[in-house]
Amino acid sequence: MSVGGVAVFGADTVYGLACDVHNPLAVARLYALKRRGPAKPSAVMFFDLSLAVEALPELGPRTLAALERLLPGAVTVLLPNPGLRYPLACGEGQLTLGLRVPVLAGLEGVKWPVLQSSANFAGGPEAVRLEDVPEAIRRRADMVIDGGELPGTASTVIDLRAYEADGDWRIARPGAVGEAEVRAALEWQFHFHPETYASTIREDLDYDRLQDELARASGTGARRVLELGTGTGETAERLLARHLEAELVGIDENAEMLSAARSRLPPERVSLRVARLQDPLPEGPFDLVASALCVHHLRGPEKRDLFGRVRELLAPGGRFALADVVIPADSADAVSPLTPGFDHPSPLGDQLAWLTEAGFQTRVAWAQADLTVVVADAR
Repeated sequence: MSVGGVAVFGADTVYGLACDVHNPLAVARLYALKRRGPAKPSAVMFFDLSLAVEALPELGPRTLAALERLLPGAVTVLLPNPGLRYPLACGEGQLTLGLRVPVLAGLEGVKWPVLQSSANFAGGPEAVRLEDVPEAIRRRADMVIDGGELPGTASTVIDLRAYEADGDWRIARPGAVGEAEVRAALEWQFHFHPETYASTIREDLDYDRLQDELARASGTGARRVLELGTGTGETAERLLARHLEAELVGIDENAEMLSAARSRLPPERVSLRVARLQDPLPEGPFDLVASALCVHHLRGPEKRDLFGRVRELLAPGGRFALADVVIPADSADAVSPLTPGFDHPSPLGDQLAWLTEAGFQTRVAWAQADLTVVVADAR
């Protein structure tokens, strides 16, 4: 790449071509191999989402949250490009940038982006196997990587150019990721509705038992409590009943759910705010941090980061009580319904390890199928 080469490689969808996104001669070679006009856009492919975010500082918080839910994955997102970045990839439409962050084992550590396009002649069929790549392309490429037989469906192209302003999005090209999964990722704030949440979740799992076990595991005597994912206030109500002198700060991404919580919780004891778990947490210290059925919406690295930030908020001797869905050791115990693109449970062992790493002493207070309540005491 660094000397202008063009590579054929197997992506997570179909075979692709890649070159240095900043090298005009390399880009011209890639387009010539494809028999494609230079006015047509291509995608910029990163192999690490955090690097993509760093390279695109103009992106707003709503768009960044969408990218965290969609990527890495088999999608191409169309983003606004007011900084006119990566002009060689944008073709005639310099104000739009196509971004790809694939799931590719072995390439996660690549620190620079490439210009990427499918390894076929313009308008030709996608290549599922290396031998499907036109022989003329393979012969003239500088590196050819055999990735075996691939899934064979190109990435779903999602237009997010208006998403920051008003939440609008559309699928510009159907592909490997279905509309339901895209909708779950992009309309996360509407995933739950206060009018139906309680009845729906009680149909799906032993909700009241989980809530009661979390309240029991929270101990007694806390004076300042932080709840992560307050929802309609079911957990907060139980925590306030158990910790009679406590004041509770609750956060949730869904403003409608918090509105329902405000109507049932005592305002003199409760402060609620709209915020994501990935955002800076409310200022501590807290005697207790509790969460029910919220943390599993985070991916593994995000959970690990959250646990470290929770530990920093706790007062000496403080407790983190976590009730959630996990990936069970026995797949037969995976009974809780999950939504692709929205739910990301992790194995219990991984979460206990991350909590220990953060400085907690942990124990499982209760478990049933794929539901667990974990107590993590600050050491």
